[in-house]
Amino acid sequence: MEARQRQLKDWLTKIRTRQILLPRFQRYFTWSPNLAADFLTSILRDLPVGSALALGVGGEELPFISREILGAPAEGDPRATDNVNELVLDGQQRLTVLWRALNDLYTNTTFLVEINNEGKPEVIVKTRWTRNATRYPVWVDDPRQCWERKLIPLALLNPDDETSYQEWADSAAEGDAALARGIEHTITPLRGRLASFNLPFLYLPPETPKDVAVEVFIKLNTTYVSLTAFDIIVAQLEAATGEPLHDLVGSFAFSVPRIDEYTDPRNLVLPVSALFQEKPPNQNGYLNLDLDRFIDDWPKLVEGAKECVEFLEEERVFDSDRLPIESILAPLIALWSEAPTHPDVRGNVRILLKKYLWRAFFTERYDRAVPTAVLQDYRALKRVIHENAPENEVPCFDDEKYPLPTPEEILRSRWPRYKDRLARAILLLSIRGGAADIKDGSQISPGNIRRRHYHHLFPVAWLNQNDPGKNPNLALNCVLINMRTNSAISAKEPVQYLLESADASDLGEAEIRQRLASHFVNYDLVAAGDYDAYLKDHAQDVIQAVDMLCNGDSWFPQK
Repeated sequence: MEARQRQLKDWLTKIRTRQILLPRFQRYFTWSPNLAADFLTSILRDLPVGSALALGVGGEELPFISREILGAPAEGDPRATDNVNELVLDGQQRLTVLWRALNDLYTNTTFLVEINNEGKPEVIVKTRWTRNATRYPVWVDDPRQCWERKLIPLALLNPDDETSYQEWADSAAEGDAALARGIEHTITPLRGRLASFNLPFLYLPPETPKDVAVEVFIKLNTTYVSLTAFDIIVAQLEAATGEPLHDLVGSFAFSVPRIDEYTDPRNLVLPVSALFQEKPPNQNGYLNLDLDRFIDDWPKLVEGAKECVEFLEEERVFDSDRLPIESILAPLIALWSEAPTHPDVRGNVRILLKKYLWRAFFTERYDRAVPTAVLQDYRALKRVIHENAPENEVPCFDDEKYPLPTPEEILRSRWPRYKDRLARAILLLSIRGGAADIKDGSQISPGNIRRRHYHHLFPVAWLNQNDPGKNPNLALNCVLINMRTNSAISAKEPVQYLLESADASDLGEAEIRQRLASHFVNYDLVAAGDYDAYLKDHAQDVIQAVDMLCNGDSWFPQK
């Protein structure tokens, strides 16, 4: 990338001759007339107005689907290069203002330059309207009346137009040759100042990879609402296919009702589509998608998402707050969409993907280089499903590279609210066992999980008083319970609350034991107030559960 200078007259020539275009992913022109007038005034006063960003174009194909600057000539197919040698990645608003204002292309606005005695020209906005085929105010189009107000149309400063300003001066002077030359003498320096004004820009050479150009654009673009990679790629898809992709993506949540419980559906469309096309789910992969195939694969994507949600609910993963890693969603959707329909084979696929799910939760496989890892695992799992390849070829199943956690790692795992992968995975074990609310016995479900709070089994205040120095914010000390129950017992020690609950319940201690067991919790160790013993016992139970789930075995809490 290098910094360059270019005079406004040369920018205008490039626009007029269609040497520069805008990538389709840029939002359309938004500057108000007043903001445009301030920008134009700064130019006439030779003040800085920022810089642009351009990507050089080489070869026969444009790197991005593109369009003309608003109002500029639209000769030929917008997808063809014609004479195009640059794409403007940032600077659309400024260049559009220059082109439209200097060519008088605003429908309801005329820009005028006010001439004052201090030599500080100012661009002002005059609103226009039409009534009975007459455009008002009428005086704006009358050179004599404009000049009497010490105003000249900004369009007279257009360096592409060599004669209009002289004709306007003659009309304003009404036959007075000396006055006409005086008016020209006033206009000429302004024309020169505008034509020679330098609008600097950063230049990316044609060999710049598309994903790098997009990344630079995202970081440097100066719009009030920044674009994301998703916005850019969807705009490219819409332009190429003619399909309203934003509407299509919006329908995704409607077609798969609970998918938005796990993530914004927009976060899934591109990663899944990339996997369908054997590309990494990252910006580079998205920018190289086969756009027609993207549309063709849409029904498959929707069906895979439905299957994925059903699968996650069966494994009792109910929402994003409890999901250990989001990157697991795209490969699961892609794999379920392509799974065989025969019941026996589909049952084997379910066991395989259950192993994959829990290994992804309990190993470091997706802690780094995620797009590459996801693509590798997707390809390997697909071979297992469709070609009977051995499971040990799946990288995620490699025990040496990605071992299951040790008891020490389980003991150290912190509070699940911190979005820690291992902590959330540990919490899922109790939810998977059909965790019941300690107070009322209701089971955690997709419909009520958002009303559940994280609860310290051994309360913070109690531990500080009875076992100082011990960390209460550990995953092993966390259970989900009804928020009303949580507020009622938050200041009480475990044994006190458990006994109170047992005394208040007609079902007695046996019911309380069962409810705690559904949370994967040893009643006797909690009631005894032995925090260390409870943690060690619970860690061993977690290790056993993890080993069974990651091997595809059936498992439910037994305490």
